[in-house]
Amino acid sequence: QVQLVESGGGLVQAGGSLRLSCAASGTFFSINAMGWYRQAPGKQRDLVADISSGGSTKYADSLKGRFTISRDNAKNTVYLQMNSLKPEDTAVYYCKTNVVERRFGSWSTGDYWGQGTQVTVSS
Repeated sequence: QVQLVESGGGLVQAGGSLRLSCAASGTFFSINAMGWYRQAPGKQRDLVADISSGGSTKYADSLKGRFTISRDNAKNTVYLQMNSLKPEDTAVYYCKTNVVERRFGSWSTGDYWGQGTQVTVSS
């Protein structure tokens, strides 16, 4: 089992910045990709950014240049630096990770989600 604890969400004015953190803990062999998704009211959950264990990153096209994802492998933590925030960035932000773990005597990979953290950008 893997637990993801997110922090850093909140209320910010348009043009401001926030930094989200997500720390993974539990029983696993290693962490593969870590990423952030967001879901606005009435909309589907979409990828914001993800980062591989080797540091390769991928971003939603509309967010390139404003958001930066990073990770600290020693702390099993992923970060999302969000700059120049806009009201349309308002959403619940979810952390997701893919780990290598032992299940029923065999090695496998599994996806885990955090509980979500609210980001609200006021105009």
